[in-house]
Amino acid sequence: MRFSQLSHLECTRCGAACAPDRPRQLCGRCRAPLLARYDLAALRSSVRPADIAARPADLWRYHELLPVREADAVVTLGEGMTPLLPLSRYGELIGLPRLLMKDEGLIPTGSFKARGAAVGVSRAAELGVERFAMPTNGNAGAAWAAYAARAGLTATIVMPADAPEITRRECVAAGADVHVVEGVISDAGRVVGELVAAGPSVYDASTLKEPYRIEGKKTMGLEIVEQLGWRPPDVIIYPTGGGVGLIGIYKVLLELRELGWISGALPRLVAVQAEGCAPIVRAFERGESVSAPWPNAHTVAFGINVPKPLGDFLILEALTATSGTAISVSDHELLADLRQVAELEGAFICPEGAAAVTAARKLRGAGWLSLDDQVVVLNTGTGLKYPATVPLDLPGMPVRSADGATGR
Repeated sequence: MRFSQLSHLECTRCGAACAPDRPRQLCGRCRAPLLARYDLAALRSSVRPADIAARPADLWRYHELLPVREADAVVTLGEGMTPLLPLSRYGELIGLPRLLMKDEGLIPTGSFKARGAAVGVSRAAELGVERFAMPTNGNAGAAWAAYAARAGLTATIVMPADAPEITRRECVAAGADVHVVEGVISDAGRVVGELVAAGPSVYDASTLKEPYRIEGKKTMGLEIVEQLGWRPPDVIIYPTGGGVGLIGIYKVLLELRELGWISGALPRLVAVQAEGCAPIVRAFERGESVSAPWPNAHTVAFGINVPKPLGDFLILEALTATSGTAISVSDHELLADLRQVAELEGAFICPEGAAAVTAARKLRGAGWLSLDDQVVVLNTGTGLKYPATVPLDLPGMPVRSADGATGR
């Protein structure tokens, strides 16, 4: 049995196929993202879910559905198989007793971005890439810098000045070449474009401009389904910036259905955005197939501060095809839910994950979710990377001096 059943790459717009065994970016015809395709017929006849159960508990247990050709090419820090935790107290409070959280804060580098980095860097190194550049809102850059160091690759990371400081420090610690720009991730993307144009040996690892990050992200969907006994939940709620994880989850659900490993209706997918940056929500509400750039984008959930996702049409397609929806939440709401989840469940989630929790609460209140729905929210990273979301100068907090006296 081959380690990977990768067969070809396929354009998401024109459907053109191309060979996968050299570095690729966008489709040469229409400049749209490429998706990895697999020989699912061969896989269906040779592997069963029970075979996977005996493998190591990391994302590489699904190696036939990942693009890395050889086991020796895998670059790993132990990523994958994060817990699927019941949010019992919070769920009862909001009327969703079957609420679950996929907690990506426990993965290497502290965010789900490690999944895309593990697979993307492994495949890039396997194809002979030696140096890449990428824009980031923080966590993706930190992850790709770490995995680049692990693989012996050179990484150039460009991030907005407002990105979480810890992510910049992570990149520096991993030896990456770090550039900081004023503005948002699209401004960082323009700098990366200039760097790639100036140096043909630099591989552009921007979101969906290379086809393999999404393959790592889709393993969240694989794990959710496996952790539920190969039975998908009713709803998956995903904080959406570039939307690669949501696109990847939808992609793998279709792959699993074709394999016969799942059956019935797919989970309804929900894209959550912040009110200060909600291009997908606006496009969905208008019935549009693509989004328009969001002006003056801003939110405390910095990871979803993406004014114009390259894969917007793929996100919107996934929502429509699964009878899902898109919803925006305010920074005030998500910060309140961040605190409440920590108080009730002991989980310090990231603001993007809190946005997904807020969406669950609001959708239940609106009647879009029912009492019986099994709902999975994605917490995409650890709250420890965003310490300012929990202020310390709270009213009534005692300050104790060295002699034991208290005061303010």
